[in-house]
Amino acid sequence: MPYTFAERVNHMENSAIRELLKVTEQPQIISFAGGLPAPELFPLKEIQESYAQVFGTGDPSVLQYGTTEGYLPLREEIAAQMRIKGIQAEAENIFLTNGSQQGLDLIAKLFINPGDIVLLQNPSYLGAIQTFRSYQANFETIPTNGTGIDSAALELSIKLNRPKIIYLAPTYQNPTGTTLTVEERKMVLRIASKYNIPIIEDDPYGELHYDGSSILPIRSFSTEDEVVYLGTFSKTLAPGLRLGWIVGGKDLITKLVVAKQGTDLHTSTLLQKATHYYLTHFNPIQHIETIRQAYKIRRDLMLNELKENFNDQAIWTEPSGGMFIWLTLPEAYDTLKLLPYALASNVAYVPGVNFFTDGKIYSNMRLNFSNPSPLQIKQGIKRLASILPNY
Repeated sequence: MPYTFAERVNHMENSAIRELLKVTEQPQIISFAGGLPAPELFPLKEIQESYAQVFGTGDPSVLQYGTTEGYLPLREEIAAQMRIKGIQAEAENIFLTNGSQQGLDLIAKLFINPGDIVLLQNPSYLGAIQTFRSYQANFETIPTNGTGIDSAALELSIKLNRPKIIYLAPTYQNPTGTTLTVEERKMVLRIASKYNIPIIEDDPYGELHYDGSSILPIRSFSTEDEVVYLGTFSKTLAPGLRLGWIVGGKDLITKLVVAKQGTDLHTSTLLQKATHYYLTHFNPIQHIETIRQAYKIRRDLMLNELKENFNDQAIWTEPSGGMFIWLTLPEAYDTLKLLPYALASNVAYVPGVNFFTDGKIYSNMRLNFSNPSPLQIKQGIKRLASILPNY
């Protein structure tokens, strides 16, 4: 018999990236499509040892239900890391999730009613758009000018649209790799606070900086709890672990507990204890530095290959961190229609249209440099450039 689904199902969409990854798993494809870390850099032995040590104690509680907020020693460790980043937090401000994507879903569940407006960057992270859209949100984009965010236009947009939340990935943003300046961060915080609009600060890439030190999170400038910060171990440890966290005020944490209890009760006890062991018995700082060095080489190589092969055919961002380069072709090109030609040449990217809420801009593509090897970067960029004259 046919099912009668809830109205929200009509607003749920497949992730274009997750669907594309099914194709790019073919071994002959050079993929710039996924936002994937380099698997050869995973601390496999250390994670294996962490699980062995946690099991080796013979404590059956590692297989037991846990608290919804998360394993207290791990929350204390994350809170200490947050303080290093300038964010004042204690364990009671930390809430553990199954990846930061679940954090986005829980926040949307708490804040978004059908028809509510989310104010976000343009383009913006596809996973966030997908999540907010599934809760039937509407979107307005943050206005910019030649120098960055237009403060007067932003304030006017907030007055006119009264957004429920502002969603930002201010540091090495997915998909563009761009970063908001300290002045822009303080300005957005000031305006959002003036109108009592919460800021959701998504920061999966903050540790992946290649040119100097990282920039302070927006929440570090906050004196109240108007900024909700999302972090994850997916980019610095391993994405398959599915472990992230939210930093928020006590009232928000209390409501997150209720929201998560209706979803999955709690994050894996075994995972949390093994991760805590890894963080406290190995050297995660050195591991992150190893990642930075490897990704910097790959970023520089991709930028050089773009200069050599694309010349005046395109423009692109030059990110100081993260995992992505945002390439823009002349307006005559449609990267969605170009993709089959690329796949026929055994190279893949993500069409930029997927990152715009209105789906009206077609000449961009997102390129990932962290996952492909240096040789694949050289070969893949040449293949991409070679298909343009035939399009």
